[in-house]
Amino acid sequence: MTDDFENIIALTDENGDEVNFEFLDLIEYNGEEFAVLLPADDDAEDADMVVILKVVDSENEDESEFVGIEDDALVQAVFEIFKERAQEDFEFVD
Repeated sequence: MTDDFENIIALTDENGDEVNFEFLDLIEYNGEEFAVLLPADDDAEDADMVVILKVVDSENEDESEFVGIEDDALVQAVFEIFKERAQEDFEFVD
């Protein structure tokens, strides 16, 4: 039996609020790693949209940090890889 909260991570948003996400995948692209996350709160207005963040090493070697991506083309490229890998698990709407 799997734990429903096994893939849930909590991140702090720009307002200092804690937001829970389901970790869906880790994508390597151009030598960098990107996390594909889904808001875990079903009531969120963007609950059906994934969030893609860059994974960077933090000063504490045991942890990583998630950083927003400004480059829309990079986000789209990573999302296309995710769609290809997850096509059997999710129904994507263009």
